[in-house]
Amino acid sequence: MIIGAPKETFEGEARVAMTPDSALQLQKLGHSCVIETGAGAAAGFSDDAYATAGVEVVKTAAALWKAADVIVKVRPPSDTEAKRLSADKTLISFFYPAANEKLMKSLAKKGSSVIAMDMVPRISRAQKMDALSSMANIAGYRAVIEAGNNFGRFFTGQVTAAGKVPPAKVLVVGAGVAGLAAIGTSTSLGAITYAFDVRPEVAEQIESMGAEFVFLEFDDSELPDGAETGGYAPPSSPEFQAKQLEKFREIAPDIDIVITTALIPNRAAPLLWTKDMVEMMKPGSVIIDLAAEKGGNCELTVMDEKIVSDNGVTIIGYTDFPSQMAAQSSTLYSTNIRHMLADLTPEKDGVIVHDMDDDVIRGATVAHASEVTFPPPPPKVAAIAVQKKEPIKELTADEKRALETAAFKKQTKTQVGLLAAGGALLLAIGLVAPASFMQHFIVFVLSVFVGFQVIWNVSHSLHTPLMAVTNAISSIIILGALTQIGSTSGIVVVLGALAVFMTGINIFGGFLVTRRMLAMFQKS
Repeated sequence: MIIGAPKETFEGEARVAMTPDSALQLQKLGHSCVIETGAGAAAGFSDDAYATAGVEVVKTAAALWKAADVIVKVRPPSDTEAKRLSADKTLISFFYPAANEKLMKSLAKKGSSVIAMDMVPRISRAQKMDALSSMANIAGYRAVIEAGNNFGRFFTGQVTAAGKVPPAKVLVVGAGVAGLAAIGTSTSLGAITYAFDVRPEVAEQIESMGAEFVFLEFDDSELPDGAETGGYAPPSSPEFQAKQLEKFREIAPDIDIVITTALIPNRAAPLLWTKDMVEMMKPGSVIIDLAAEKGGNCELTVMDEKIVSDNGVTIIGYTDFPSQMAAQSSTLYSTNIRHMLADLTPEKDGVIVHDMDDDVIRGATVAHASEVTFPPPPPKVAAIAVQKKEPIKELTADEKRALETAAFKKQTKTQVGLLAAGGALLLAIGLVAPASFMQHFIVFVLSVFVGFQVIWNVSHSLHTPLMAVTNAISSIIILGALTQIGSTSGIVVVLGALAVFMTGINIFGGFLVTRRMLAMFQKS
């Protein structure tokens, strides 16, 4: 098949659905690739780079649409592009079928196949094709950079000769892919970061990234279940929304930067940051609304514009954050496209097989065989969603003390039992063995006991890093073993020789492991 990537016609769109690297991989699947001249220029990919990768560069969009069997795009097709699709062609792009129902029906009527990259199901096998997550990751990162560009202070706190600068306080609303990317970027820049999500199960992820989860005092049974919507945040109850807004009003005066990312599939963005909250914020504060395209989470957001409120708060509703990083976005998106085409080409022979029994292909297909196939049925496998955990009960001081006491008693009983057994064994041996042997044997038993107690309590993950330390300990063991080899007892000589042999293996092996570990940190 011939895979073609036209130049995007949407104003301001700089991304491209095929890069020279992805084209090389598509050719390994047996496909040929064509691209419209200048399609990758805004993303930093020249026509020469495509030609070097074996891609045919055509001069006009009309020529490309006519030549290609499969058209890969970023944005949904315009009216002109839709007219160029025919029954024998397949379109792969973002499509947003719920918002483009008329276009979807017209393409289905023509017999064209349409695969919407925004409809890829969130199952484990489809992660490599999840273009929404790829773009959301970039948008979350870019949102923090944009906030810093409009914020009048450092993110991190500083103490200088000219005075003290407090760290910025950042609130990220929504802990999906974009939210987690924003959290990671914000904490990396040194800001005090807070995050909120309607799914309490993501609190652990938020805290692991160095942010503080904003909890609501609300009955756990009333909380929305993110697992039911494939990992997306579901609509909240009116009671929960009221508590949520109340909490935001409480913290709004202390927050310097707000980044909102909350979206619900096939619905308008929920209103989370109202006008009165904006009025509570300090002059110079910044709000980045990543949900602006769906109406915005902030009441004052204007899509694709930057405005300043009456009290000096900057509100940004840009929807082109991924396009602002066109090279990176195109690389990730073209990789998502490539993986989709790899699934459509199971034999790697350049023949497209539109298997509607495949969960991923069926889920992403919105039009096929002259029929509208949206919405898709639920996937046969479970969606990616964090399993809801039972709430962990916080132990009281008395309960913690009781557990520690019980553990101490159990450990003490075990040690006393082992010492008693060892003492009985030594007594039995001492009745028949000579005094010279017992002197050495008691040292041996005590060494084994102490070594066991020291090593057994060390975490397995630390055994390798501690190799260098154990080398020094092993050298002491060799010295002790050498002093015993001169004994008149044959058993002592054998045990001493074995100690020297085994300790030698530990020393040389330890040095080899340590050398290998150090080499991992050397620059090549």
